[in-house]
Amino acid sequence: MTTATAPAPRTLKLGFVLHGVGAGWGDWRHPEAVTDASTNFRFYQSQAQLAEQARFDFLFVADSVHITPRSSPHYLNRFEPVTILSALASVTRHIGLVATITASYSEPFTVARQLASLDHLSGGRAAWNVVTSWLDGSARNYGRHQHYAHDVRYRLANEHLDVVQGLWDSWEDDALVRNQETGQFFDAQKLHRLDHQGEFFSVEGPLNISRSPQGQPVIFQAGASENGKNFAAQRADAIFFHADSFEEARAYYQEVKERVAAAGRNPDQVFLLPGFRPIVGRTAEEAERKYEALAALVPIDNAIAALARPFNDHDFSQYPLDAPFPELGDLGRNSQQAASDKIKQYAKTHHLTLREAAQWYARPKRTFVGTAEQVVDEIQRWFEGGAADGFNFFEALPNTSLKDFVEWAVPLLQQRGLLRTEYPASTFRGNLGLPFPINRYAREPLAT
Repeated sequence: MTTATAPAPRTLKLGFVLHGVGAGWGDWRHPEAVTDASTNFRFYQSQAQLAEQARFDFLFVADSVHITPRSSPHYLNRFEPVTILSALASVTRHIGLVATITASYSEPFTVARQLASLDHLSGGRAAWNVVTSWLDGSARNYGRHQHYAHDVRYRLANEHLDVVQGLWDSWEDDALVRNQETGQFFDAQKLHRLDHQGEFFSVEGPLNISRSPQGQPVIFQAGASENGKNFAAQRADAIFFHADSFEEARAYYQEVKERVAAAGRNPDQVFLLPGFRPIVGRTAEEAERKYEALAALVPIDNAIAALARPFNDHDFSQYPLDAPFPELGDLGRNSQQAASDKIKQYAKTHHLTLREAAQWYARPKRTFVGTAEQVVDEIQRWFEGGAADGFNFFEALPNTSLKDFVEWAVPLLQQRGLLRTEYPASTFRGNLGLPFPINRYAREPLAT
């Protein structure tokens, strides 16, 4: 007779965004900011090791492939994701490494090779944040005159991911024999060509690197539009999203979990992770002072620049700041559709001027501002109240927010049993509690 093993308690999934000089336009001006942080390896190394010390699940590197003079300082000058994560793989041991790579302007064979290489280098910690690129200037950097339409981008991304995951299965897990006595390096029957012919890609294969330690890298996605939510629910292991309130987060969480189930997948094995920017103080007053210091770094010019981004860097300087928010029609529909639609709807519902809308959008929210106990209480409310499986941590104040959070909030999260105290597995997939993916060509799973 066997005794059933109780399932492991649910714990927070925490990621940390490597955002150099900060997500905003003025963060780098904070007195404690490292002004060259976006291309400073030692800075990233210290952040990565601190996040790992706190038992965060992963490091995340955002990316885009087009800039203008109006782009934020971090966007203007930063490392390519796979490059910096490969370097950080050598100075960390457990934390996951999530690279953003555009499916719209990358070849599947190259992406498959890069991420399989990162997975080998890191001992099984690689992940791909699949994006479709929404700035139309990206097209002009890759020899196209026009950006892909929104629906086309998701069809392309779906096929791109099919090809990449097919290439990751080129080699069965035990294909490399390496028998020096017989001279057999590999079992030819366990190496497979893909021979993909599709709407967007034609790829023969096989991939020229063996199957990686976690079988296949983990898939991340940020789905907000209808197409995006469907794609994420069908394909992603973890989903980033943005919510300004508990109620908004819970509504998104419930909707997407239902879509995951409708796609025939286990909702408990797809993690929904809202972004958050916690500001922790020894006292509520100290946290409020930190918040005000951050808000002061977002003057109206910076707020307008931030507002422009979801609208494909639209020039808002042509409109009066204190007139009602302008009527923009379908502007933004083919860039960041969900974000631009939300801004337009919020401004209309609340009768905002352009100035008010920009300040609402660009300035930090107060949801996770307070003492460690106040911030942890709110984290626990979201986690246990059906609004999040964890969070993706955007540093509010460059070079200080993570340190404060790790010193004051992490011990409290661990005391409450919300955050692990040790990594349970050797791979990122294992630490997330995700099953090892069986190679599609294997007759039976490889014994472990």
